[in-house]
Amino acid sequence: MQITMKIVTDDHGRQDAFSVRKKVFVEEQGVPLHLELDEYDTDATHFVVYDNEDHPIGAGRMRGLVNAHGKIERICVLPEHRGKHFGNMIMNTLEEHARVNSMKKLLLNAQTYAVPFYEKLGYVVTSPEFMDADIPHRAMEKVLIYD
Repeated sequence: MQITMKIVTDDHGRQDAFSVRKKVFVEEQGVPLHLELDEYDTDATHFVVYDNEDHPIGAGRMRGLVNAHGKIERICVLPEHRGKHFGNMIMNTLEEHARVNSMKKLLLNAQTYAVPFYEKLGYVVTSPEFMDADIPHRAMEKVLIYD
């Protein structure tokens, strides 16, 4: 299977990202649409994984914050494509984007069940559990190391 990862900058690419997010977060997890698609989507950098037929199968976004920190959000892979390391692909691409843009630290709010996934990638928990859209989360961060 030919998989491609793209930073999307046009409306069509953003709609591809939104379609994956809607399937995962809204339909599968029950997050209200008005919380899933928010005011940060306009300025965020969006990343989409496409399969060999150019269908979107995974997505994520990154926002730049003050103090050279980046905020990773909305990491998701369609259920039928999970377990194939596409989440790792998304995270590696986001981290490379952060390095190219000289970000020093990445922040994210992980759904609690996903904390071990992010820990394997070097992220550490920085908060007690909290609720977001009625789903338990933990804040996490990773300091980026430059050669």
